[in-house]
Amino acid sequence: MYLKSAKTIVIKIGSSLLINNNKTIRKKWLEEFSKDVKELKSKGKNVIIVSSGAIALGCKKLNLNKKNIKLDKSQAVASIGQIELMNLFNNTFSKEKINLSQILLTLEDTEVRARAINAKRTFENLFSLGYVPVVNENDSIATTEIKYGDNDRLASRVAQISSADCLVLLSDVDGLYSKNPKIFKNSSLISEIKNISHDIEKIATESSGIHGTGGMKTKIEAAKICQNSGCKMAIANGLKKRPIHNINLYNKCTWFLPKISKLDARKKWIISSVSPKGNIVIDDGALAALKQGKSLLAAGIKKVNGNFSKGDHIKIMDKNSKEFARGLSSFSSDEIKKIQGKHSNKIQDLLGYISKSEVIHKDDMVVV
Repeated sequence: MYLKSAKTIVIKIGSSLLINNNKTIRKKWLEEFSKDVKELKSKGKNVIIVSSGAIALGCKKLNLNKKNIKLDKSQAVASIGQIELMNLFNNTFSKEKINLSQILLTLEDTEVRARAINAKRTFENLFSLGYVPVVNENDSIATTEIKYGDNDRLASRVAQISSADCLVLLSDVDGLYSKNPKIFKNSSLISEIKNISHDIEKIATESSGIHGTGGMKTKIEAAKICQNSGCKMAIANGLKKRPIHNINLYNKCTWFLPKISKLDARKKWIISSVSPKGNIVIDDGALAALKQGKSLLAAGIKKVNGNFSKGDHIKIMDKNSKEFARGLSSFSSDEIKKIQGKHSNKIQDLLGYISKSEVIHKDDMVVV
């Protein structure tokens, strides 16, 4: 239902969907899933896949038991498994003429603003090139202290920073039930949840022992992140052939609906938690452009105040020092001082490189 109107969709698949208990790769399932992705792309949608399986595939290649591996060795196993995982995906998806890229993230990549902004831009550029990013936690370098711990949380953060409309967590059940369906025959599937109440959390806690590796509890935590990010989230059965196609046909899943819009969530994220690190003063021409919803370019900047880094939250002031907007800077204060008042095509000559032409992108700006 909601997938049909979505522009950007994140789909999380667990290692249990890729590999059976007897360590056999479920190639047929992945082939069917690739057809789902092809169908979504044929309708003009952007797709991100968040996949587990690197450590599991590494263990399979090395003939190791995952339960007996310590953290330092599991990191090495993960680096071996990443090659196996991407080869598996690439060999399967190439049959449907789908181009894939790989993105490995750590917790800091989504929690630190500058890194999150870079990740967002990377996703946008990959979409424009027609590629499908395959995201996994960078298990080869992440320590216990800086790990997500489960890919449900990782997927929700990816949905947040990519401004996705929907996140689908493919599990081994149809969704969240009113009671444990394996015990109570009178249990019913909850189709929509607008508010994650204490009762909902209690149901999830009681169900955690029967749902995959992450459990239902981690999926509820992911849903909370999505609800505050303006993103709809579904828990659906991934064991079936063509799981995404099935959601579109039958909508047999549990949807968590957002509390706020994506735009409001973005604005809240931009101006929350930290105080502005500085400000820039702009001319009348730039002010007029911003009022029309355009990005801030270097040519319209008259003065830079304060010391700030790329990705920091800063104020945008008019020539009378009245605050007009706030935003996330694409350049440091020192860099802006070198390019202020200059045309965007001069940035590379002045800085020796160019990452983007906008000093503050319109999507990273909030008018106050």
